[in-house]
Amino acid sequence: MLTKRSHIVPVLALALAVPATALAAGDDGDERSGPAVADATPVTIAPLQRPIDRFQRLVSSVAQGIRLEEEAAARRERREAFAQLPGGVSPATLESIAACESGGDPTIVSADGSYRGKYQFSFGTWESVGGSGDPAAASEAEQDYRAALLYAQAGSSPWPVCG
Repeated sequence: MLTKRSHIVPVLALALAVPATALAAGDDGDERSGPAVADATPVTIAPLQRPIDRFQRLVSSVAQGIRLEEEAAARRERREAFAQLPGGVSPATLESIAACESGGDPTIVSADGSYRGKYQFSFGTWESVGGSGDPAAASEAEQDYRAALLYAQAGSSPWPVCG
């Protein structure tokens, strides 16, 4: 459906493409009159943008901004959660262990099902630090807390490869 403005744009584009000197060349309407038409330099106009393209770019940039804000908020929450960890374990240490054990995925389960969650807890180890249920079903904050307790008790020995 065409709007009133969409009718104006092509006419305006044509009017802008005709040099002003050509329009003023003769009052009698004779195309051959006056040397001004031959001496006129053409006006170059930029290609028109389709409004949908401009809209899609705008929406994309807004979505990217929102995504960046959400990621920053998640990082702030993780820093705050790590600030409250027991045993003085550093966030960098736990992040390193988690990256090695599970790629940082709190829901991952080993192929044989023995080790679960972000720090690949066995059920026995999980229960020894006060956890209940499935470690992979626990929140990431709880897994971080339980891993910090375990690290405070036993150091890196529960993670022989990654600790």
